[in-house]
Amino acid sequence: MRKNIVAGNWKMNTTVQEGVELAKAVNARVKGTATQVVLCTPATHLTEVSKVINQPALALGAQNCADQVSGAYTGEVSVSMIKSTGASHVILGHSERRAYYGETNAILAAKTKLALAEGLTPIFCIGEVLEEREAGKHFEVVKQQLNEGLFDLSAADFGKVVLAYEPVWAIGTGKTATPEQAQEIHKVIRDHIAAKYGQPAANDCSILYGGSCKPSNAKELFANPDVDGGLIGGAALNADDFMGIVNAF
Repeated sequence: MRKNIVAGNWKMNTTVQEGVELAKAVNARVKGTATQVVLCTPATHLTEVSKVINQPALALGAQNCADQVSGAYTGEVSVSMIKSTGASHVILGHSERRAYYGETNAILAAKTKLALAEGLTPIFCIGEVLEEREAGKHFEVVKQQLNEGLFDLSAADFGKVVLAYEPVWAIGTGKTATPEQAQEIHKVIRDHIAAKYGQPAANDCSILYGGSCKPSNAKELFANPDVDGGLIGGAALNADDFMGIVNAF
C-alpha cells in the first residue's frame, strides 16, 4: 500500500543553526502521525539536522545529488556522501534544477540509478511550465519525463521511487492547481505507470502534489484519491504551517 507523504523542501534557505531549530520544532510535533514526513534540507545541514530528529515518522532528505559516484567534480555532493549523513531521501528533477541548471531527463535517470544503488529513496519531480499547460501539452510532458527519466528502471526499482507532480506555473506564483486539476493529472500519471509496470505497481506508487500547497488548501487537495501528499516549499520553512499541512490528512 502506498504511503501518505509530506516532504518539506527548504531550498536555499536557513543557516545550519536556523535549520536545526526548525527541525527540532517539527520533530516535536510529528509524534503519533501516520504520515511519512521528510525534511529536505540544504546539504550543509544534513549531518546536524540528523542529530535532532528521532521520531519514526520523520525522515531526512537532500535536495539534489551528483550524477557521478565520486572524483574530480568540485562542489558536487555524491549519493554516498548524502547517505553517510543519515539521510534516506533525495529530491531529483525539481523544476528549478531543470530550468536553472539544465538538468535533462537523461541526467536525472543517471542520478536516480545512483540514488537507488545507495539505498536512497528518490523523490522524482515531473511537471509542466505555463506555456505547456496553456498549449494543452501537460499530459504529454509528464509522460515524456516518466518515459525518459524513470521507465528504464526495473519494476522492483521503480517501486522504490516517490513521484512529485509540480505544476511549475503554480510554484512561487501564488497560483494553485484546483483540486480537480491536481486529481486529473495525478490520475493520468498513475494510469501511465500502470501501462508500463501494471496496475498493482501504479496503485503502490505515492504521487505528491508540489505547487503552492498551504494549510488552507491541503485538506481539499489531499482528499483526491490519486494525491498522496505534498512536496512543500515556502510553507515548510514555518513549523506551524508545515504541520498544518501534515495534519491535513
